This record gives sequence, structure tokens and C-alpha cells, in this order.
Amino acid sequence: MKILLTGATGYIGQRLLPLLVDAGHQVVCLVRDPRRFALPESLQNRVEVATGDLLQPNSLTELPLDIDAAYYLVHSMSGHDTNFFRAEQESARHFVAYLNRTAARQIIYLSGIANDRALSTHLRSRRAVEKVLKSAQTAQLTVLRASIIIGSGSASFEIIRDLVEKLPVMVTPRWLQSRCQPLGVRDVMFYLTAVLDNPACLGKSFDLGGPDVLTYREMLLGLARVRGYRRLVLTVPVLTPRLSSWWLYLVTSTTFSLAQSLVESLRNDTVADPKRSIAKAVPHTCMSYQESLQLAFQRIEQNEVVSSWSDALSSGVMERHFMDHMQLPQYGVLRDCQKLRFWRDPEEVRQNVWRIGGDRGWYKVDWLWRLRGLLDKLVGGVGLRRGRRSPTDLRAGDPLDFWRVLVADHRARRLLLYAEMKLPGEAWLQFRILPNDDGTHTLEQLAVFRPRGLAGRLYWYALVPFHFIIFKGMIENIVQYGDTTPAEQHVPRLLPQSG
Repeated sequence: MKILLTGATGYIGQRLLPLLVDAGHQVVCLVRDPRRFALPESLQNRVEVATGDLLQPNSLTELPLDIDAAYYLVHSMSGHDTNFFRAEQESARHFVAYLNRTAARQIIYLSGIANDRALSTHLRSRRAVEKVLKSAQTAQLTVLRASIIIGSGSASFEIIRDLVEKLPVMVTPRWLQSRCQPLGVRDVMFYLTAVLDNPACLGKSFDLGGPDVLTYREMLLGLARVRGYRRLVLTVPVLTPRLSSWWLYLVTSTTFSLAQSLVESLRNDTVADPKRSIAKAVPHTCMSYQESLQLAFQRIEQNEVVSSWSDALSSGVMERHFMDHMQLPQYGVLRDCQKLRFWRDPEEVRQNVWRIGGDRGWYKVDWLWRLRGLLDKLVGGVGLRRGRRSPTDLRAGDPLDFWRVLVADHRARRLLLYAEMKLPGEAWLQFRILPNDDGTHTLEQLAVFRPRGLAGRLYWYALVPFHFIIFKGMIENIVQYGDTTPAEQHVPRLLPQSG
């Protein structure tokens, strides 16, 4: 079949794409900016990339019309403004208008379980989107409503993990008594592929859930048992939704808008309705909550995290077209450039550059970076806790602590980061490894700041003393990290530049 996949850069879409390709389907990925859609080499010649924005109907006019089915995996979980509800329906209407011009016979939509009467804004929005998608003229809608999705890199898993691993004693709000039916991401993938072109699923809505019905408190304690921790969870009635959102935001890696959305939604029970069971149409035995956790940690330990919730732009404060910042500005900027000539294998140094941030840290006075991350959190920024998708691999669009990867070019040995922290201006950090005529190489580390008014310039000059300590030490430690060559065989030469 020829399939249109929306949300291909998201947590679910990145995992679904290779499964569809391996099944022999021809997949067209709809993305807003192909520059941040880094396809694995194994898929580059087997996938078509189409550019379009569902909020801009004129951008959809060139999409293929000969598709057979479409996956609608577009969500705005972290949207918490007054236009959020309307924007999600508008996207769905534009999508349906496009589909009505095609030969598509099925739409598959991953939604959320919404069986309570007083639904949160986001669950009501999911229902409203379902209604819009059902209005398609020829394509029949298949809705899969899932509760909490557990998998390496999923927002739910990472938040629960953050809470359990960081807090021996948790003072929690009342919504921890709400019930849910967690489902492993592997089972979600199974259902998403199994309903495709399945006559028993056309025009139907199904509730998905694993074998365990748990409160969120039980989920926290369950993860603690898997990790071998002893944790005390205290539930108090005085934490309002806003206080709960701030508590979740400050303790975990989530953004404040996503924390607000989660707190609001977690007040609803999300338990599957047996009347909407998928068991007859698609028989399948789902993993238990404990099995899903164990598989998630196994993937993390084996460095096999395919996608993360923080891959989405909504995990930070970037605007939609952030890849427009790929070219470093030349005028009206402040710079700190450090250069270090070295004899080591340049690939080893590149690997050190690619491992920056996350658990490896920033190679110099990590406590200052953590302090900067804490200050960023306190003013509504993303902070350092987002970490990174993989400890060794980077690709365009990846989050990296409070940076976003714009360029990760292995061949050119160039890494370019753009700051997502709260700043009175814009900031870039670039690393390049350049060859020299005598067989040595030079690591160039360039920090660029475009200040916004007087506040931006004062911010930069106030940090100059720290820059001298941090940036000089960073470049030296990046080159030397993990090197077992005797020191006397090195002929390093620092060439500091600033301007």
C-alpha cells in the first residue's frame, strides 16, 4: 500500500516508519521541515518525504493523491493556550479536505482513552479531532485510544522515572489515585500495524490497555520495585493543579506547559471500556506494566532508544522553523572562539564532541552548567534535565540538555547547537575539527551570541569571566578525554580567540 504518515518526527511516528517500510509499504512522510527529518541510511531510498503544514492548507496542494491509507499522529500535548483546542480541529479539517481529493480508504488515528464525563481539555480535544476525521467522505476512520504509553523515551515513562529516581520521599497531589491502564509502546506498534487495511477495523473505535489497571501511585511504586528502590509516596489534598504542575515541572525533565497538560489529564481515569475492546478484531496478548518497564530499561542500557518525547519541538521553546538558524550570523554578534591543535585520531575527538551533555556532562565545571540549568527552570525554561536521546549519537533536531542540535555532520566533523534556554538574545555553540597541513588537526570551538538590546550585552559581558574558565577548559578536556597516550607525546597548542 501507499501510506501517508503524519507526525513522522514524533515519538510514535519514528518507531512506526521502519515497521511500515519493512512490511513492504510505500511510505510518504509529511513533515513541516525536511531539514530536521534525519532518515536512517537504510530508509533513505525507500521513503518519500513531502513538505507541508496542516495549519497551512495551501502547503498541502502538492501532496500525492494516490495514497491508500493515512496515519494521523499529530498531537499538541504541550499546547496550553486558548487557541490550542481550535488549532487541533483546524489541522484535522485541513487534513480531511486533502484526503477527500485522494484515493485513501482508511485513516488511522492514535487518540487517548476518554470515558469520563468531565474530561480535560486535551482529552476533549482528542474527541473533537475524532469527530472531524470521521467526516472524511471516502476514507473510513479507525481510532485507537490508548492510556499511558510506557517505553524508552516516552513522556510518561521518563516522568515516572524522574520522580522515582530523584525523590526517596514524594509528596504528591490527589490525582495520583486516578486509575489508568498502561500499555507498552511495543504493543502500540503492534496495533497500529495490525489495523491497517483490516476490514474488521474500518470505521471502528477501540480502547487499548495492558493487563494491569493501576493508580499512578501504584505505577510509581512499581517502577521503584523494578529498580530496587524503596520509596515513600505521601498524598496530600492541598496541592492545586497549578502547584502540582510547578512541582512536576521542577522535579522532572518535562516543560511547564506539558506538566500543566499532564496534571489536567491525569485527573481523569483512563481505563479501557470492555465494550470497545479490540480483542475480537485483533487478538493479541499485551505486556504487563512490569514487563514494559523492564524492556524500556533494557533498551536504555543497550543504547537502543529509537525516539524520545523530547524530540518534538514542543519539548522546548523553539519556534517551528528553528532550522532557519543553521547559518551562524556574522554581524551584530559577540563571539568566543577557542582552538586547540592535537595529534590524536580526529575520530576519537569527534566522538567526544558527540557525547557532550547528558550523563557525560560538559567537560568543565559541570556544577556551573547545572546551576545555569536550575536558573533556567526557575524562569520557565527547559533546564538541563531533558538530557539527550542517546549517549553517543546525535542528529539534527535532537534535544541536548538546554540546546537543540541543528547540524550533526559526521563527515565534516561539525556539530552546531542552538540554545533553547531563556536568554536576552540568541546563542549558538559550534564544534569543528579541521585538518592541518602537517598531519595534525585543530578542534575549533565557537560560541556566538546575538544580544537583544542592552540587557543582552550586559548578560554576555557579565559572563565573560566564566567563559574564560569554562570554554578554555572544555576544549582541552574534549581533546584529552579518554586518551591513554603518554602526555609527552602530545604537542597541544592553544590558540584562543575572542571578539
